[in-house]
Amino acid sequence: MNQRPLPETASTVPSPHRWNAVLWVLLGVVPPAIAVADAPGTTRLPVLGLLAVLALSYAAVGLFPGNPVLSPRPYLYVQVVGLGALSYLLDGGAALFVVTLPHFWIYTASARAAIALSGLAAAAVVTGNVVRQGWDGEFFTGNVIFTLIGYAAGVLIGSGVRHITEDADERARRLRAELEEARLRLVEAHHRQGAADERERLAREIHDTLAQGFASIVVLAEAARSGLATDPGTSGKHLLAIENTARENLAEARVLVGSAPQGGAATGSVADTLRRTLRRFTEDTGTPVTSELPDVTCDQRTRIALLRCTQESLANIRKHAAASTVDVVLTAQPYGIELEITDDGTGFVTADSRGFGLHGMRGRLAELGGELTVTSSVGDGTRVLAMIPTDGQG
Repeated sequence: MNQRPLPETASTVPSPHRWNAVLWVLLGVVPPAIAVADAPGTTRLPVLGLLAVLALSYAAVGLFPGNPVLSPRPYLYVQVVGLGALSYLLDGGAALFVVTLPHFWIYTASARAAIALSGLAAAAVVTGNVVRQGWDGEFFTGNVIFTLIGYAAGVLIGSGVRHITEDADERARRLRAELEEARLRLVEAHHRQGAADERERLAREIHDTLAQGFASIVVLAEAARSGLATDPGTSGKHLLAIENTARENLAEARVLVGSAPQGGAATGSVADTLRRTLRRFTEDTGTPVTSELPDVTCDQRTRIALLRCTQESLANIRKHAAASTVDVVLTAQPYGIELEITDDGTGFVTADSRGFGLHGMRGRLAELGGELTVTSSVGDGTRVLAMIPTDGQG
C-alpha cells in the first residue's frame, strides 16, 4: 500500500481539510456543547472539558504538524478515548463520531490503519453507550446503529477516495517521470544538434578558407615549377603568392582553433576586403575582374559572409568555369545588401550541382536571414546573387 505523505506546514493543508475542520466544529463540537448547557455540573463540566481537549488537540495537530509530540497518531488515540467517554456521558456521540471519521483517513498513512483506528473509535462509542445503558439494557439503540452505519459508510467512502487518490498520485508520478525523461531526451537532442551544427560550421569554414587556400597553393606551385627554367621572374611571383597564401591559411587556422579573434579575415571595410580578394584572384589566375564595390555599412558577420561567398565563387570559377572575364557588383538596397558575381565561363546545370561549396554558401547566408540565387546554363556562364537583409545584422 502506497503511503500518503502528511502535510508539512499548516499553509500546505488543502482547502477541503480546512472545510472539514469547520464542519467538525459546527456539527460535531458545538451541538453537544449546546446540549449540556442546562445539564447538571456533573455532566456539563466533564463534557465541556472533553470537547475542549478534543478541539485543542485537533488544533495543535493542525498548527504544529512537524512536532513529534503532537503527531497525528496520538491525536487519533485521543479522539478514540474522547468519543468513547462522550458516548458514555451523553448517551450519544454518534454524530461527533461521523464528522470525525475523515480525520482517520486524513491523518493515517494507509487504508488499513484508517480502517483499524476508525473501527476502534466506533467500538469505543458503542462500548460507552452500552456501559451507560447497562449490559442488561437494549444494545441496538439508535446511537449504536447510527455509529455502525457511519463506520461502514466511512470505510466504503474512505477506501474509494483513497484508491482514487492513490491512482491519481501514481499517474502523476508516472507523468513526472515521463516528463523528466522527455526533458532529458530533449537536452540530449539539443546537444547532438549543437554538435552537428558545429561540425557543419567547421566544415564550411575549412572548405571556404583552408581548402581554398591549399587549392590555390597547388595551382601556384604547379605554375611556378613549370616556369622555373623559362620565366624565373613569373615563377618568383608565384612563389611569393604561395607564401602569402600560406600565411593567410595559417591565420585562418588559428582563427578556427580559437587562438585568434573570430572573423579576423574580414577586418576593414567590406569593399576593401573584396578588392584585395579580387586582386589576388587576378594575380593568381590572370583572369581580369571588373568590379563595382562602393563602401557599404555592415556588421562583421555580414562582412565575413560576403567575403566567403566571393572566395567560393572565385574558387569555382578558377576550377570549373574557364572564364575570360569576371564581374563583381556590391549594392546596398533598401531591403539589404546584394553581391552579384558573374562570369562568361562554361556554365553548368544548376540542378545537377551537388558540391559542398554552394550548400555552404546557402547555409551561411540563411544564418543571417539571406538567400543565394545561382543562375547558369552550359555555355552561357554563371551568375551568383547573394542577398543579406539589413534587419538580419547583429
